[in-house]
Amino acid sequence: MAKPFFRLQKFLRRTQFLLLFLTAAYLMTGSLLLLQRARVALPQALRPPSSLQALPVATVALGVGLLDGRSLHDPHSSPDLILDVDTLRSPLARLPPGIRWPRRNRSSLRRRWLHHLTSDPQAPPTLGPEAPGPASRSQGTYLGCFSEEGQERTLKGAVFYDLRKMTVSHCQDACAERSYVYAGLEAGAECYCGNRLPATRVSLKECNQECKGEKGTVCGAVRRLSVYSVGPQQPGSRKRRTATFRGCFPLPENVTHTFSSSLTQANMTVETCSEFCSQKEFPLAILRGWDCYCAYPTPEFSLRDAVDGALCTQAPEAQGLPGYCEVYQTPVQDTRCTDRRFLPNKSKVFVALSSFPGAGNTWARHLIEHATGFYTGSYYFDGTLYNKGFKGEKDHWRSRRTICVKTHESGQREIEMFDSAILLIRNPYRSLVAEFNRKCAGHLGYAPDRNWKSKEWPEFVNSYASWWSSHVLDWLKYGKRLLVVHYEELRRSLVPTLREMVAFLNVSVSEERLLCVENNKEGSFRRRGRRPHDPEPFTPEMKDLINGYIRTVDQALRDHNWAGLPREYVPR
Repeated sequence: MAKPFFRLQKFLRRTQFLLLFLTAAYLMTGSLLLLQRARVALPQALRPPSSLQALPVATVALGVGLLDGRSLHDPHSSPDLILDVDTLRSPLARLPPGIRWPRRNRSSLRRRWLHHLTSDPQAPPTLGPEAPGPASRSQGTYLGCFSEEGQERTLKGAVFYDLRKMTVSHCQDACAERSYVYAGLEAGAECYCGNRLPATRVSLKECNQECKGEKGTVCGAVRRLSVYSVGPQQPGSRKRRTATFRGCFPLPENVTHTFSSSLTQANMTVETCSEFCSQKEFPLAILRGWDCYCAYPTPEFSLRDAVDGALCTQAPEAQGLPGYCEVYQTPVQDTRCTDRRFLPNKSKVFVALSSFPGAGNTWARHLIEHATGFYTGSYYFDGTLYNKGFKGEKDHWRSRRTICVKTHESGQREIEMFDSAILLIRNPYRSLVAEFNRKCAGHLGYAPDRNWKSKEWPEFVNSYASWWSSHVLDWLKYGKRLLVVHYEELRRSLVPTLREMVAFLNVSVSEERLLCVENNKEGSFRRRGRRPHDPEPFTPEMKDLINGYIRTVDQALRDHNWAGLPREYVPR
């Protein structure tokens, strides 16, 4: 009996010693890691501080690693110098010349690259307790840090994001192209434009997040804008947009009530009127003789009753009252429908926006977001679309914080995950061409001739044409609650069709907001460059194949009590 007890006592003593050893090793390892993270390396050299462009030493935050890659491989820099953290945080600290960053290993670079792709833009890396000055390459003037805590944004004329390459000059050029006066940067990757400064100015220290594409430069923070005036555009930037003629329209009976701003002067020109209305952030400039009016599209002035342009060339005295006017689209955006946000509460109904690739899903998302004021989500992640303002693109597709979720999936399991769906259908001939262009040249490009003339195109048609058919058939079979929308009908009759889509999403919107969407209907989704010279890439064999799928889908829609496909789908 004594022998087993002795063995047990011996085992317990060894266990105590082992636990003590592991505890000591754990504490030593933790201490080493803390010491390693507390060591901060400094760049090779700092320029002498100036009134606005001085970069304080404290712009480096622990554990974030905002390292400037330009100083990683400098052969002339001296050995690494490690300074105490408290010394770095002191605003009086200054660096001797010749100091460089320590080298990072490849795994660290990979992790940092992955962080840039997956991190939440609402919480990008901070620059420390003292924000740096504005960008040295910026052409405009830094005006300070402003709050955007209110219900409605002030700078909302143009909005886009860039998770990896946002810079101050990039944002300024985008705002200058659209004739805006101010450019505001938020959360390191977001750019906003406008002609009125936000009302609330806050401490410069509250704008402490670094621009994603410009190290050491401040780009606001969460709900904080670093605001710059828009200077002259840099060489190579796009030219400023000009006013676009919308047509000749009858003037409303009560001009002063319909048009809230006006200017009268001798020899009024389109440029003068457009500039005047752009400064006041109106999307329409209206000319009648020497009178210039600024307006939004409204139910009383919806731009749907255009008349012969010759009526606008007559003198105002000969027109009689109310007369006719020339209407121009100014470079600024209609801002009544640009504010968007995530749903305040998780949606109880999980809605899909389903379509075959190339059927206009991105454009439909643009319309839905501006009509409802809520972001749309995506089953996929597309950084290009996120940079165009689709903030829900980066949200998890099952978060239920978005009004609907884009998907191209057509399997039973994927379909039955959704409670309801808007099924967007487009002519397969158009869809196939659009998707082939996207695969070969991106969202806004055209596939080059070599792709159309190679085996790639007929193989693509043989594979994707059947997918176009099976996508619709599967959603008709397994979808729980559907609204079928034809892309062509949405193009022809935007407001009534969009009103039906918004009602399906259980959101009520005003007529003014729908008119704002109509005024901004194109978005930034038109392909650039020239179309291919051959407008008909389909062979007779391809047409026979596609027409057979069209007839199958048309009959399936009718069998499920939906209207058939639009008549222009066939024959070709």
